[in-house]
Amino acid sequence: MSTSSLLGLVGACLGLALVGCAAATAAGRRPGAEPLRLHPDNPHYLLFRGRPAVLVTSGEHYGAVLNLDFDYAAYLDELAARGLNLTRTFSGVYREISGSFGITDNPLGPKPNRYACPWARSDTPGYFDAGNKFDLAKFDDAYFKRLEDFLARASERGIVVELSLFCPMYDENLWKACPMNARNNVNGVGACGPNDPHTLDRSAGLLPYQEAFVRKIVTECNAFDNLYYEICNEPYFGGVTLDWQARIAAVIVETEKGLPRKHLIAQNIANGAQKVEKPDPNVSILNFHYATPPDTVAMNYGLGRVLADDETGFKGKDDFTYRGEGWDFLIAGGAIYSSLDYSFTPGHPAGTFRDYKSPGGGSVDLRKQLRILKDFLEGFDLVRMAPSDKVLKGGVPDKATARALAQPGKAYAVYVRGGTRADLVLDLPAGKWRAEWVNTKTGAADKAEVLDHAGGDRTVASPPYEQDVALRVVPAK
Repeated sequence: MSTSSLLGLVGACLGLALVGCAAATAAGRRPGAEPLRLHPDNPHYLLFRGRPAVLVTSGEHYGAVLNLDFDYAAYLDELAARGLNLTRTFSGVYREISGSFGITDNPLGPKPNRYACPWARSDTPGYFDAGNKFDLAKFDDAYFKRLEDFLARASERGIVVELSLFCPMYDENLWKACPMNARNNVNGVGACGPNDPHTLDRSAGLLPYQEAFVRKIVTECNAFDNLYYEICNEPYFGGVTLDWQARIAAVIVETEKGLPRKHLIAQNIANGAQKVEKPDPNVSILNFHYATPPDTVAMNYGLGRVLADDETGFKGKDDFTYRGEGWDFLIAGGAIYSSLDYSFTPGHPAGTFRDYKSPGGGSVDLRKQLRILKDFLEGFDLVRMAPSDKVLKGGVPDKATARALAQPGKAYAVYVRGGTRADLVLDLPAGKWRAEWVNTKTGAADKAEVLDHAGGDRTVASPPYEQDVALRVVPAK
């Protein structure tokens, strides 16, 4: 083949790729579609494309966009194939490096020259691991095309994207890799320590560039309905201040005042549980990590906001650990569950990696099991449901827990975590009820019976089970 023919072929292939990217982006923009929002009849839940929604996933370690070696189309295909409807990704302002947190083939740790960042490279060499330094006054068009293509492909599959804008520097090594560090940019800003970038008064000139980045990304992504923003991942580490977070949320709101769509904003509150005393009025979603047991739901339910458990891990590979955390959190009254899945890597974008040494779990089986949870919840009129401590009267096995969602007199969802058999005592109104014990690993109803009940306490006996079981009680037809 001649050189001219070869160049022509390469050009044609590149053209087709760009056409494909543009087509995907266009498809993801849904004219007139209202973005994900709080459900008007019950703000503890979401409304997405005209339907009540809970968001459930087991997703990659947040590098799908910023890591150029990550095939996000294969990743999104796997989520869609498992019936999951959420992914969490970082904007690219923050990145990790090889060895960070002991994560095997970490998507957030791109190889040299494989890092996609919102800011453009300058003509000055000297970035942390390869290539030129960044110019924080300029944006990288290729990055935004990649981000929009990712959002578009997620949209086509009915997947919502939680886009986390910022992240603290957990240690000095991560700060050394950050474009905001003065050593990595040509703008003369960011000559500060790793605990200072996310503050209003100690960031050494970074705040105007951070605000400009937020305005840019919010403007570029405004057309997408399958999107909400998280201000900052784990701001309770690394010196991130509340007033800085409030400023970033305000910039999102100010920017969208002049744009067609208004997107929800999430704030990461704590690892575990914490009562929110003064919620930011611009924030609609309160994020927690490792929220097991889900005590934080009861603490904050009265705020009338969506509650999310959007990171898990550090408890081994057993699927039950993360399946149980999801069931517990959502039956307690949460609306978003995002398990951190280390089986997704740049080398295994479809989530087939099992020989990882990362500090958590994730597997094909777990994703199948989380679909069962999502389908179970979607079988109820969720916006009429609320957590109930009055339905369960007893019969919980020793060393087990049980919790319930109820639409009194209409429907009941119960989850038992632990034990091998339960004789639950339920307070039910008079009537004929169908009780189905759902296997959390297969989705099958392992036992079903009709209860002709006179009202009051009624014992409902489970079949034998392993680890956990769910119960659906609805009127018998």
